[in-house]
Formats: sequence, C-alpha cells, structure tokens
Amino acid sequence: QVQLVESGGGLVQAGGSLRLSCEAIGSIDSINYMDWYRQAPGKQRELVAGISSYLGTNYADSVKGRFTISRDNAKNTVYLQMNSLKPEDTAVYYCNAEVSSLVPEKRVANYWGRGTQVTVSS
Repeated sequence: QVQLVESGGGLVQAGGSLRLSCEAIGSIDSINYMDWYRQAPGKQRELVAGISSYLGTNYADSVKGRFTISRDNAKNTVYLQMNSLKPEDTAVYYCNAEVSSLVPEKRVANYWGRGTQVTVSS
C-alpha cells in the first residue's frame, strides 16, 4: 500500500508564492510519474503540472511561467513551486502518482493524496 502525503498549502495574497510538497510513502519500487491536480469549488478537477522520467514536465497553459514542478527521487517527493499567485489559483491541490511495487505483490497502481487547500486573496 502507498500513501501520498501533501503539505504546504495555505492562505497567501495575490502575487505571493507557495511551495507544495507530496511524499509517497509505502511499498515503492519505482514511481513512473507524479502530477499535481487542482479542483476549485463548482469546477472539475484539472491537471496543473506533471513530471516523469520519460516525458519530462508538462504544465497547464494557465500556470506556465508561474509554476514549477520538480522531483526528488531519493525522497519519493514531488514539489510544486507556485509564484505570482492569482485568486483564480484558489483550489484544493491534489497529488497523483503511478507507483510500481514489488511487495506484497508485483503491481502498478495509481494513487491520490487527500489534498491541500490553497487560497489566494485579492
């Protein structure tokens, strides 16, 4: 079993910055990709940024140039540095990862974190 534990959310003024972290904990052989999604009230969950060893990084158009995704493979952790935040960035941010495990059985599965709230005031 694998858990994704997010941290770093909070309240910030427009123009400010936050750094989100997501650590994968559990039976991990390798992590194929790690993504950040967000869901604002009344809206569908959307992909914000993703990172993988074979595809590199990708970003939603709305965050390009402001957000940066990075990964520490030794710590099984993905980060999302968010700069120049706007009120429209307000949402619950979720970590998502595809993880390969060998124990207790060989499997590849997709996991979600519980989310962390980001609120940007105008």
